Amino acid sequence: MAFSRGGNGGVIVNVSSLASKLGAPDEYIDYASSKGALDTFTIGLSKEVATEGIRVNAVRPAFIYTDIHKTGGEPDRIERIKNSIPLRRGGLAKEVAEAILWLASDESSYCTGTFIDVSGGR
Repeated sequence: MAFSRGGNGGVIVNVSSLASKLGAPDEYIDYASSKGALDTFTIGLSKEVATEGIRVNAVRPAFIYTDIHKTGGEPDRIERIKNSIPLRRGGLAKEVAEAILWLASDESSYCTGTFIDVSGGR
C-alpha cells in the first residue's frame, strides 16, 4: 500500500523512562524530570513532522537489569523492588530493544506520538 507523503519519511524512536510518569520520588526525580521533557518532545515533534512522513515514538523502560543502578549506588535495586512490579521481575535490555525495533519497523507504520512502556506492568 502506498502513502502520499510531503517528505522522504523516516522514523525516530526516543528512549524515555517510566520514571517520567511515576516521578521517581525519593530516588531519581532529576532523571524523571529529564525523561518527562523527552516525552513532551516526542509528542510535539510527532505532530510537527507527521506530514513529512516522519514517525516519532518512544519506549519507556523501567526496572531493567542494566548498570544504571550500579552507577547510581544501588546495584541490587531491582532485587529490592521486584515484588512491587506486577510481573515480579526486572526486565532485560533485549526486551527493550525488541520494542524499539518494532517501532522502527514498517509493522508500526500507523503509530506516531506513541509510547510503549516496557515496565513489567508497573
